[in-house]
Amino acid sequence: MLLDPADTLVLLLDHQSGLFQTVKDIPVADLRRNVETIARLCTLLGIPVITTASEPAGTNGPLMPEIHELAPHAVYVPRKGEVNAWDNDDFVAQVRATGRNTLVMAGVWTSVCVMFPALNARAAGHEVYAVIDASGDPSEMASRVSLARFVQGGVRPTTTNALLSELHRTWARPEAAELDKLYGLVAPNYAAVAESYFRAQQAVRETR
Repeated sequence: MLLDPADTLVLLLDHQSGLFQTVKDIPVADLRRNVETIARLCTLLGIPVITTASEPAGTNGPLMPEIHELAPHAVYVPRKGEVNAWDNDDFVAQVRATGRNTLVMAGVWTSVCVMFPALNARAAGHEVYAVIDASGDPSEMASRVSLARFVQGGVRPTTTNALLSELHRTWARPEAAELDKLYGLVAPNYAAVAESYFRAQQAVRETR
């Protein structure tokens, strides 16, 4: 089953500067770029986004600003100290207010900030996807264990590139040129392929 863009809600959980410093299973630059890609994608396709942060005034640090800069329609839900966003009634109410059943989650740490609400959301009847490369954990071992637990709990693991492709669906759409730029962000080598192609096309035109 592929994602239905009309039923998809993106939840970006605890992408905070202090927590980024503990991430060891993915380069933080790649993690941030993937989160930025998701934010751009949601803005481009009109997909709602909810963000939240655990204790942003404490050691976990503030939410990365790029999310709300690139997805200005995103709704931020403050918490009252809950580690699990799903334990916050305001957060759950905001999710339910969208009327969307398919939840795409990413966050730091994967094993906690994504895992706990993902399992709760599954128990509440939602279809849940976890974007692994837009999330981060303190070790590769933690990431592998998280992946296994997601699968055991009925949460579907995915990647930023897969999310982009599923929601994109077809090049026969008015946003095609902007979507092409997003592929270049999530897969820089693809950007190099595109650059080579367009340069070759330009060279052909110049010889005519």
